[in-house]
Amino acid sequence: MFRVLTLSADGRTTESSDPSTIAPPAEGELRWIDLLAQDAPQMEVLERAFHFHPLAIEDCLHVDQRPKLEEYGSHVFIAMHALRCVKGEDPTELESHELHAFLGERYLVTVHLQQNDKLDLVWKRALGEPAVMKRGADFLYYLVADGIVDSHFLHVDRISERLELIEEDVLERPHAKSLQAIFSLKHALVTMRKTLSPQRDVFAILARRGGDAYVSERSALYFRDVYDHLVRIYESIDAARDLLGAALEAYLSMVAQRTNEIMKSLTVLSAVFLPLTFITGFFGQNFAPIQTPPFMWLMLGLCASIPIGMLIYFARKSWL
Repeated sequence: MFRVLTLSADGRTTESSDPSTIAPPAEGELRWIDLLAQDAPQMEVLERAFHFHPLAIEDCLHVDQRPKLEEYGSHVFIAMHALRCVKGEDPTELESHELHAFLGERYLVTVHLQQNDKLDLVWKRALGEPAVMKRGADFLYYLVADGIVDSHFLHVDRISERLELIEEDVLERPHAKSLQAIFSLKHALVTMRKTLSPQRDVFAILARRGGDAYVSERSALYFRDVYDHLVRIYESIDAARDLLGAALEAYLSMVAQRTNEIMKSLTVLSAVFLPLTFITGFFGQNFAPIQTPPFMWLMLGLCASIPIGMLIYFARKSWL
């Protein structure tokens, strides 16, 4: 589904879905075309109207692209990703939604398969505030990218909160659920790192392009701010990965210590009952000379004194 937002030469913004408006803007105009749930015929319309490169069109039809920036003469093609929680606010299950953009001198074309809330907010703002569109197509793309990147801070905060809970569980009483939570968070951090690492490089390039036909000097400063945000998120991801590694080591250490405590208790019990087993076996032999009251009292005395003496010995050796 196409929608078109045009800033006319007299400074008014109009929204339309008329197919005739799917074309480069006239002199003095600025145009933003947004395509939701793209398919091959719709991409052919864009290709004919703007003469986009076939490779860029192909990338839009295959939503498995790595974040990247490619220059094609009259425009640049940018692929970036937005991360969303699959289930409510659970940060361990993230999915990536791609947003493709064609940035020209006086137009912006965005293509995405799923609904994008951040893009919709910028669209409504641009429709109600013509001054936003007057700042150029590059500034419109900055607003969309900034909203998407800033939403990633929320995922980092949720992961940090979950990490604190895991650390408390590991130190108090480690169990299998703690280990499962650790690996779930590690998987989420790998997903974020895989997505945001190349995306950081994309905005580093945009921040250095100030003054060319597609990115003005003023907008380059804003793209630098997006790059700084991505650097902060990336550093937070690395810190969370280090803390998860420490939590995993603490979990394994606590489990090993607990196992050693159990083995120590079992060993003490075995050591205490071993002489008792010998005594009862020896005095339980079936011959008459031993079956007399003195031997019986001796056996009972040994059964009582040997365990007490062994426990005292273990305590002095600090084995208990």
